[in-house]
Amino acid sequence: MAADEHAYPDIADHGLIGDLQSVALVSTTGSIDWFCAPRFDSPAVFSSLLDREKGGFFRLGAEDEGMRVRQMYFPQTAVLITRFLCPSGVGEVIDFMPVADEPTIATDNRVVLRGIRVVRGELDFRIECRPRFEFGRRHHTASVADGGVAFEGDGVRASLSGLTADELAGVDLSAGDVDATITVAAGDLRLFVFQTAPEPGAEPLSTDTGQAVFRETVAFWRDWLQRSTYSGRWREAVERSAMVLKLLQYAPSGGLVAAPTAALPEQLGGVRNWDYRYTWIRDGSFSVFSLLALGYTEEAIAFALWVADRVAEQAGEGSGPLKIMYRIDGSSDLQERELEEFEGYAGSRPVNIGNGAADQLQLDIYGEAFDALYATEHYRPIGHPGWSTLCGILDWLGANWDQPDEGVWETRGGRKDFTYGRIMCWVAFDRAIAIARERGLPAPLEAWLQARDAIYEQVFTRCWNPDRQAFVQYPGTDVVDAITLLMPLVGMISPQDPMWLSTLDAITEELVTDSLVYRYNPAASPDGLPGAEGTFSLCSFFYVNALTDAGRIDDAQYAFEKMLTYGNHLGLFAEEIDPTGLQLGNFPQAFTHLALIRAAITLDAALDRPRMRETPARPASGPRRR
Repeated sequence: MAADEHAYPDIADHGLIGDLQSVALVSTTGSIDWFCAPRFDSPAVFSSLLDREKGGFFRLGAEDEGMRVRQMYFPQTAVLITRFLCPSGVGEVIDFMPVADEPTIATDNRVVLRGIRVVRGELDFRIECRPRFEFGRRHHTASVADGGVAFEGDGVRASLSGLTADELAGVDLSAGDVDATITVAAGDLRLFVFQTAPEPGAEPLSTDTGQAVFRETVAFWRDWLQRSTYSGRWREAVERSAMVLKLLQYAPSGGLVAAPTAALPEQLGGVRNWDYRYTWIRDGSFSVFSLLALGYTEEAIAFALWVADRVAEQAGEGSGPLKIMYRIDGSSDLQERELEEFEGYAGSRPVNIGNGAADQLQLDIYGEAFDALYATEHYRPIGHPGWSTLCGILDWLGANWDQPDEGVWETRGGRKDFTYGRIMCWVAFDRAIAIARERGLPAPLEAWLQARDAIYEQVFTRCWNPDRQAFVQYPGTDVVDAITLLMPLVGMISPQDPMWLSTLDAITEELVTDSLVYRYNPAASPDGLPGAEGTFSLCSFFYVNALTDAGRIDDAQYAFEKMLTYGNHLGLFAEEIDPTGLQLGNFPQAFTHLALIRAAITLDAALDRPRMRETPARPASGPRRR
């Protein structure tokens, strides 16, 4: 039977909470629909986003006819409030995950605190806690223990506290779930705590202690936000994006996941359903610039050190390419497999766990890694062992940059001489040369200069299509690719260069609809996968950067403001957006939020400068792709 699309909430109908080791997604109905424990890339405990029946969820929601629901964050925090506005009263579910005193120490104990508060009238709240450990593949039982409910079986343990003894007596635990209804009156506060790997015999958290933990969590996030140096026009959007990046960084290692979810579709009912709960060299390196621009040097350095560790490990194994992605602890077992028993979000199958693209050759990652290391060099200079290993990596790159690869978009249609890979190989040598010269470090500068210049010549000759008047996706095609929007941002071409301006016009004409930007046209450049996808929000925000640097400030600001309207009710963005404004793909996406930050900072700076005459755009015939 086909899945009922309407049985699933919109991907964007969720808020994000977390404790710097994992996160949970809470829907506007008060349901935790996604939660992996003990860390981002662990199997899910609640995953009803991928199967409403088999995935499991934990819902606290009011039961009242004529109800309206609103969701917000407690100001300047990652504490989520879901408000139930009913004829008989107004109630709130307050969700957060407390950050440990030492978040850099990995633990198996994840704690989700959920408070119910009624501010007017009296409301019935239904409590449904249906864990499904390891994507429902581990059987468990439920029993009353330690003043709450203990879920146990096949090596897993979790607990739920908050129900009174009388309420527990009326709960049927035979199916391994909790289903109860409680009545809460104005002025009452009820606290429910779900824990993985709880301490045996631990006392349930009292309401007073819960309130103290709430205050500590609020203070943590507000203190963290106060470190931001941003004071521009879009402070609320930038701060929310910064918190997303912070929530997606695994504190014990510094690795930053691309997104906390897996297998959410890029097209409803389609097959482009990938697992993003891992650390891409590319995504994390991009985040470094956004974090540094906001003054978050500690987080940027933590990721730079994570990259340095991967480089050192690769050097220890001998010459060879880096992996494009790793688990957050640096391990590289990302075998892709399908959860065949899950129906997928709104029937979108396969439901992929793990990521088979991990073994692809993507040459651009070297540029992104060296760019990030160069950016953090001022704050934490590279030591001698690290420099030696980086030189070894460049030895490999010098011998291998001129070969086809799978490209930035991880296509599964064969390798090509992708332009973007060449651009970022140029960046790798350029940044290494700069570090060596600025620090006086030993390096084969002549060989690096020759490689850098050879790459430059190839990009400006073979990757330039004179008929299209644009840098194209790879030599021999007339297809443009939105990722080339980064070309002036990394310094390979002036944003005012006529070759670049005509490329920007070509991208606008072929890939832009409203403010939304497609990555490329798979119909013209097959990527080995059936179906289509939405517009790619990273590219949409990088388009704002490109317009700004090209001097088209009014167009850039209008595009940026329109992009903000595509965010969800909390300012969160998934990976992609379809033409109707529906958010698609894994959620929330670090790529999108780091690009929002960079676009806001670039646009702020341009708007603060004296206005010059804008560079006119070439008349366009409108989007050709759709």
